Amino acid sequence: MPKLTAIVAMTPERIIGKDNDLPWRLPEDLKMFKRTTAGHPVVMGRKTWDSLGKYKPLPGRQNIVITRDESWAEEGATVIYSPEELQNTELQDEHVFVIGGAQIYQLFLPHLDELIISYVYNNYDGDTKFPDFSEHFSEYEVLETYEEFEVRRYFRTEKCNTK
Repeated sequence: MPKLTAIVAMTPERIIGKDNDLPWRLPEDLKMFKRTTAGHPVVMGRKTWDSLGKYKPLPGRQNIVITRDESWAEEGATVIYSPEELQNTELQDEHVFVIGGAQIYQLFLPHLDELIISYVYNNYDGDTKFPDFSEHFSEYEVLETYEEFEVRRYFRTEKCNTK
């Protein structure tokens, strides 16, 4: 399995989305996301793919979409149907970033090596939460600090039960 890192922006209540979009506008976070994932494969769900609008596929990255719909296909997307299929996918790089949404983060949580979280200081209303990860990722270091958020890198502290 390649190195798997989830990258997400969330509030203290783990809010990550509202109406299939981000509930905030943080240009520095988007720049950090682009800089961090550039040149690496990114894995996302179909709804996240759809939310990219005119920006899909994300340039400079191998776009991998995980879906249950076996008839789904779009130009610029490599399709997989389970996290395990990633092992058999030809990857442009061995460091893969999982970019959402919530169901995809939950699905990949047992397989993740680390988390990169833009920890947004303010609370925002939202309808989508990042799964609870504290049992397996409790230790972190702050990589970057901005006025409205800080970038944290969480380390796996315990292996998940993948059964």
